[in-house]
Amino acid sequence: MKEEARWRSDIESLVFPIADHAAICAVHRGAFRTLLGMNPAPQACLAYFKEFEAAFRAAASVKIARRRIPAGTNLHLTSRDVARILIRPGQIEQGEKQ
Repeated sequence: MKEEARWRSDIESLVFPIADHAAICAVHRGAFRTLLGMNPAPQACLAYFKEFEAAFRAAASVKIARRRIPAGTNLHLTSRDVARILIRPGQIEQGEKQ
């Protein structure tokens, strides 16, 4: 059974398990504020995560590899970590030309 993402009010973050890393990844409300361009309610954060779950999981994998985070060590993602996955390099280049 796949564990679901959930909201943790005590740390104002969405958390989701990374099974193959045996850890939890947290994304603070501030990161969602940047990604969504507003101050989102927890439900909006969860909905955004569900819509782009593959990108969040890919961002976590990239961060684990880049930082060589040991298995079993929890981590957090910033809006920049997620945006790197959501925005394709071609989009960035095209935006710079405009």
